[in-house]
Order: sequence, then C-alpha cells, then structure tokens
Amino acid sequence: MSALAGRTALVSGGARGLGRAIAEALIAAGADVTIVDSGVAINGEAADPTVVAEAAEAIGARGVALSIASPDAAAAAIAAVPGQIDILVHAAAILRDGFIFKADPFDFEAVLRTSLHGGFYLTRAAADRMRGQAKDAGGQWPSGRIVHLISTAGLYGNYGQAAYAAAKAGLVGLMRATALDLQRIGVTANCVAPFGATRVTDSIRPQNPAQEAYKAAALSVPASDVGALVAWLASDEAGGVSGQIFGVRGREVMLFNQARPIARAVVRRQSPLGPQLAGFIEHLTPLESDLDAFSDDPLI
Repeated sequence: MSALAGRTALVSGGARGLGRAIAEALIAAGADVTIVDSGVAINGEAADPTVVAEAAEAIGARGVALSIASPDAAAAAIAAVPGQIDILVHAAAILRDGFIFKADPFDFEAVLRTSLHGGFYLTRAAADRMRGQAKDAGGQWPSGRIVHLISTAGLYGNYGQAAYAAAKAGLVGLMRATALDLQRIGVTANCVAPFGATRVTDSIRPQNPAQEAYKAAALSVPASDVGALVAWLASDEAGGVSGQIFGVRGREVMLFNQARPIARAVVRRQSPLGPQLAGFIEHLTPLESDLDAFSDDPLI
C-alpha cells in the first residue's frame, strides 16, 4: 500500500474515467497526486473547471483546471506538482470521429492537439524537470516514470477513427523515443492500451453485431484494473521495464509485440516484384479493427 510513498505524480485527464481510476490507484499506493483536467465534454468542448475541483476533493488529490493542448498550459501543469516530479501519466483525450472520406481537418487537428501534442508538451516539460532532478541527485532519477494511455485503435485501426487512431499511434513513437532519451538517467516510459467502461467506450458506434457485442462487454470492464497496472509500472519493481506496450482488460494483462520485420526478400532489380514478394502473402497483417480483434468476453 505504500509502494509509492514519497513519490509525486501528475495525471492528465484525471478527473474522470480511466484517468481518475489511475489517480486513485496512485494515491492508494502512497503517491501525492495532482490531476489536470479542463472538464470538457468527450468532443473537447464546453470546459468546466468545477469537474476537476470536485474530483480532486473527492479522491484527495490536487486539482488543476487546464487544457494541456498548448506548451505553456502543459508546462504550467507540470509546474503545479510540488517539490519533485516522479510520475507523469497522460490520459487526456478527446474524440471527434468520422469516416476518412468525411473527416473534418479541423476536428483531426483538435484531436491531435489534446492526445498527441498534449502528450508531447507534458513529456517535454516533465523530462526537463526530471533531468534537473537527476543532475542534482548525481545523475540518476530512478523513480521517474512516464506512462501514456494509448488505444488498440492506434495499433489495429477502427472504423471512423482516423484522428483518434493517429493520435494514439503517435504516442507509441513518442514513448519509444522518450524511453531511449531518458534511459541514461534511469527514467522509464511505457504505453498502456486500456479497456474499461468510460465515456470513450460509451461513445463507440458499432458497425455490425460483433461490435455491438464488443461494446456491451467493454462497458462491464472496471477501470480500476487499469489503475492497478499503471501503479505497478510506477513502482520500483518495474524499474527495468521501459519502451513497452501493455494492454489491460479486466484481469487480463497483455504485452504487445512491436513492429519489426517478419519477412525479407532480396530482390533482383529490373525484374517484376510481384513474384519475388509472393512469400510475403502468408505474413500479411489481417485487416481488422480493434473491436473485431477483442470481441471475445473479457475476464472480469
């Protein structure tokens, strides 16, 4: 219960849903937690500062009513964490879905500003502060943890979610680069693809009966299991775990593989490529959505 005693944390999107569940898990493990949340609707509109204030009071956290979709605001959120900063969890996200042939460029950019750009802004500010802390401590900051909440939509794709999938896929690249950049000072970075009953889950628009079943099952998955995994990643026990992608769905914890070559061909130039690449066919990744891939019943 005190695995994170003496540690400080910032959780973006921490007033509701998965962010709040993560904040509660970190607090239960002994961390001093600050949550930052603008209180917007799922589409990023209608900011309400009372949302974060009420959540912070309810769970025993410090609350900051800000959008992290700008460099200055994200830096202010990091600065609001008192003393040192040990843990950054980026869970803030908005949704503006639409099929690619109808997608509004403004909506696409808005989703990226919160989910991907906001993740970068927070990581940039937190990493700079952690480097300073490491320098003052002799070169290492082994309690440093950065966790980005992604989505299987960013790994598989999903119907009508080009913006959301692109943002979440981008966070994987950001995480990998961050893990490499901060390895020398002992700070880890990882991604978690969560499953849980949240506003995001509730907003899913099923395109077929299988996806309708997926949504019904997903709405039964408690968000608390995601919090438990993130709290473990923030602990000393996970100090050697970095650059990884995890999934958590109820009692199932998954480790995802990452894109690496699975087939190679040495081709003859100026010869037809098709026959030379025929062996690739058996290795092609199925074209399925994340809702299709995880249509079985979760273990609750």
